[in-house]
Amino acid sequence: MLPPSPEEALDVTPARPETLDPVRQPERSPGTARSARRGFRPEIQGLRAVALGLVVAYHVWLGRVSGGVDVFLLVSAFLMTGQFLDRHRRGVRVGLVKRWIHTFRRLLPPAVVTIIGTVVAVIAFLPPTRLGPVLEQAWASLGYVENFVLQRDAVDYYAGDHALASPFQHFWSLSIQGQVFIVFPVIFVAVSALCRARSLDYWGVLLKVFGAVFVLSLAYSVYFTAVSQSEAYFDTFARLWEFALGALVALVAQRVDLPARVAAIAGWVGLAGIVTCGLILRVDGMFPGAAALWPTLSASAVILAADSGGRAGVHRLLDTPPLRKLGDISYSLYLWHWPVLVIALAVTGKERMGWLSGSVAIAASLVLAYLTTRFVDRPWRAWAWPEKNRRRGLLSLAACGAAVAVLVGSVQISLDAANHRALANASRDNPGAAVLVPGYNGHPDPKAELLPAADQLPSDWAGLPDPCDDDLGLSDTLRDHGCTQIGASGASKTVLVVGNSHAQQWLGALAPIAQQRNWRLYQLLKGGCQFQPSRGDDADECDQFNGAVLQQIADHKPDAVILVGTAAAPSSPKETTTPGLEDLVKTFESEDVDVIALRDNPRFTFNMADCVTGSDPESCRVPVSQALAAEDPLAPLAKTYPKTLYPIDMTDMLCPQGQCEGVIGNVYVYLDDNHVSATYSASMSSILDQRISHATGWT
Repeated sequence: MLPPSPEEALDVTPARPETLDPVRQPERSPGTARSARRGFRPEIQGLRAVALGLVVAYHVWLGRVSGGVDVFLLVSAFLMTGQFLDRHRRGVRVGLVKRWIHTFRRLLPPAVVTIIGTVVAVIAFLPPTRLGPVLEQAWASLGYVENFVLQRDAVDYYAGDHALASPFQHFWSLSIQGQVFIVFPVIFVAVSALCRARSLDYWGVLLKVFGAVFVLSLAYSVYFTAVSQSEAYFDTFARLWEFALGALVALVAQRVDLPARVAAIAGWVGLAGIVTCGLILRVDGMFPGAAALWPTLSASAVILAADSGGRAGVHRLLDTPPLRKLGDISYSLYLWHWPVLVIALAVTGKERMGWLSGSVAIAASLVLAYLTTRFVDRPWRAWAWPEKNRRRGLLSLAACGAAVAVLVGSVQISLDAANHRALANASRDNPGAAVLVPGYNGHPDPKAELLPAADQLPSDWAGLPDPCDDDLGLSDTLRDHGCTQIGASGASKTVLVVGNSHAQQWLGALAPIAQQRNWRLYQLLKGGCQFQPSRGDDADECDQFNGAVLQQIADHKPDAVILVGTAAAPSSPKETTTPGLEDLVKTFESEDVDVIALRDNPRFTFNMADCVTGSDPESCRVPVSQALAAEDPLAPLAKTYPKTLYPIDMTDMLCPQGQCEGVIGNVYVYLDDNHVSATYSASMSSILDQRISHATGWT
């Protein structure tokens, strides 16, 4: 499940006359649009403030997104286009490298301060299990590629607990904007060179170019959003049309002057559209497709109205000092509000802020934003030394990167060193499930580091080392899902593991068995998809996958299929057999394929790994009577099919003496709220081997 996606992107430079690189509309000759004649556009600051206020309020108090990100994407392109139009008109040549250095020299310092502050806060306040992904995303945020990381994780079932939003998640929009700040100047400069060489109309060529970008990107966005909205939300090309629309608005503003009455109506209607978008539309489930036209066209109307509405114009509101001052700190406020919210929720254990706690979080964000703007952003922008030449500009960028690298790199080195120390003594101090075997006489150090390292625990998934061989005859559907194996043809037995992540977690225990017993063990697994009989033509993606697996078994019969035969409920004894299990057993019985059905592991309503790292492990215990049914639901079915179905119950290895533990033998049992860690799974290998041999009679 995709977490609520923070929406909004950074601003470009606040449009203030005193800034180092003021964002001004080009001067126009008499007879052109009034909105284009103005230099400083204070209503743009007000528009930023409104969009940002909606973003913060929706995130903090409503737990949803507002569409403000789309307004910011459009505004940044609008301002950039005005700059390049003005420079082309004045005959100013733009050096791309200098432009890029200048842009990121202004944007990086506040971002770097936020990244450093967020990493320090995560170390101080969040469980160590959150640190690994946070460090990865700190690097991604610094490099303006956070949207790619989130796009990958949005469709990766194994990417961690999606209910726990990353404190760097809001950098997705900053990353897309940074990428556009590299690409769009290339377009402006290339078109300018072409127009000068061939005496073409710069305005007209840009209109065609960005019109084409708008149409192509919007069409792609509509399609991709329908196919995979969670991916499309973070996709750069799916968002590119919003920037293109901003460029088109800037171009139109050069030639169009709305009548006063029309401008007044358009401005207020546009502002109302921005404010109501998030209330009416479920932005995080519908964007960035056609629905995103709502806030972007609304913002376009506000910008085109400018001050042409006279006394009734929307600029009268947007030009007020409070909104302009909020617009001045909009970039820093956007940077800070999300990590403050995420960390506050984690510390308090709340799912959503109340009005009082939310107000405190917003106040803290405003203070941090003001301090960052006052003591970092403005002094850095006013510092003339880096603007003298490229070398100085690059040195200033390198200094920003080094500040993050020193902190993040040192934390990662420290974590790796601790992990290596723990691994060096693992055979003695981290036996895992081996301590539960009768006769165990080891002496693990009770103060030893737990394994796997807490920062690596969320990614401690079991797997098999090799890609599946061609002689298995896999269909394209199954190959696309990454079949892996251990062993090869000619093995004593061919064993197939099928199902979802709850079957996958047992690969840690099964792989050593396969090596020792000379099995060919391979897996056909799909996260989130329970293995059950195919439903037919109207199948969803899971059903299609299961159908392909069943066909594979029919065509290339393994000696046995291993699956999880029950489904536990979180912190509840309402455990049941998986849907359609008896039908599957009947099918495999007719095909002379043994079925080894593992009982599901306990699941919890809380993150067991975070509980263990955040407090005394003793407080994380759950009685097995509260986590699983009193009797194994597989037992009655096994009596009906005694020569086909072999149930295996490993509950005593997960809940010794009737208590489900978070740590056993100095090893984390769970990596989240319901999945067994690969490290602990591997420690159960010898016990599982004995129970499979006893149940099946295999030697």
